[in-house]
Amino acid sequence: MTVQEIAGALGKPDVPSQYVVRAHSEQQLAAAVTAPVPVIDLSRLYEQDGDGDEAAKLRSALDSWGLILVSNHGVDAAVMDGMRAASREFFRRPLEEKQRYTNLIDGEQFQFEGYGNDHVRSPDQILDWTDRIYLKVEPEDERSIALWPVHPETFRDALDEFTKKCGGVKDSLLRAMAKLLELDDDDYFIDQLGERASTHARCSYYPECPRPELVFGLKPHCDGTVVTVLMVDDTVGGLQVLRDGVWWDVPVVPHTLLVILGDQTQIMSNGIFKSPVHTVLTNAKKERISVALDYSVDPEREIEPSAQLVNEERPALYRKVKVKDYTAALYDHFSKGEMVINKIHT
Repeated sequence: MTVQEIAGALGKPDVPSQYVVRAHSEQQLAAAVTAPVPVIDLSRLYEQDGDGDEAAKLRSALDSWGLILVSNHGVDAAVMDGMRAASREFFRRPLEEKQRYTNLIDGEQFQFEGYGNDHVRSPDQILDWTDRIYLKVEPEDERSIALWPVHPETFRDALDEFTKKCGGVKDSLLRAMAKLLELDDDDYFIDQLGERASTHARCSYYPECPRPELVFGLKPHCDGTVVTVLMVDDTVGGLQVLRDGVWWDVPVVPHTLLVILGDQTQIMSNGIFKSPVHTVLTNAKKERISVALDYSVDPEREIEPSAQLVNEERPALYRKVKVKDYTAALYDHFSKGEMVINKIHT
C-alpha cells in the first residue's frame, strides 16, 4: 500500500505503527533555526579570472554544512517549473495508472527503479512517509524507458531536459571543489566518475501526515553519491541538516538548486569534504514534492582518497572500495538507520 493511499484513507489522527519512529530527537521536533546556508552564484564562480569571494563562500559552506544553494546555475526557471509540475501531476494520477511503473516485480520482488516506496527488509523496519519514482537517467543507453511515465505527456521530455541541464551544474561544482583542494587537475572528480557514471532521478512525494511529530518523511541519512543535485519544493520546507548535534532547517529559496555532498566525495577528498546527515520532516497541512539527481561513480570502478590528499600528517582515512559494493551496503544500512561510511574507515 502506498503512503499516498494510507494518507487518503486515514479518518483519524493516527498512522500505522511501522511508520512511527521510536526514538525521535526532541530537538528535531522543536522549532529549528534556519541554517545560514549561503547562496553561491555559479556564474560569478566561473567569471574570467574567477571570483575569490564566491570561492571563499563555497569553501565555507562546504566545510560548515556539506551542502550549498546555487543560483544563476543555467537551469532555466521554465525547465525547473516544468519538471516540478510533471512530477506533481504524476503523483495525482489514478493509482492503477501509477502502478504500471511499480518497483515490485510480480507484486513481490523489489527493484530499485520504478514507482513505490521503501524496500521492506525486516518486519521491525521503520518506514518513511514518502512515495517516489526512481529512474536511471544516465548512461542514456541504460534507461528503462518502460518505467518512465507516459502521463503526464510532458514527463519524459521534462526529465530528459532537467537531467541534461543539471549535468552542467554538477560538472562546474566538481571543478570548483577540485580547485579548492588545490588538486593538480580541476577535472579530478569528473574523471573519477568514469565514462559509465550513473545518474538516478528521484521524484519524491510526501503526503500530508496527521502525526508529523512521530513520522519521518525521510529518515536521517547521508547520501552515498558523489553529489546530489536537488530541486526542493518551492513553497514547503521540511529538509533538515545535522551540524554539531543540532538540527537546522535548510532554507527554501525559489529557483535555486540545493547541492548535497555525498559519501563518495568524502572518501575521495580523504574526509576534507564531508557528507552531511540530513532528513525530511512531515507536514500535517501540506504535501511536498522534490526532484533529485543522484550522481555516482561508475559502479564497476573503485574509489579511494586522492593520493594528493594523503600524507604523513593526514594518512588515508578510508580504504579502497568498489562503488557497487558500497552502494549495496548503503541500502542495507539505510533501512536500519545506520551510516555505512563508518564501515570503511581505516
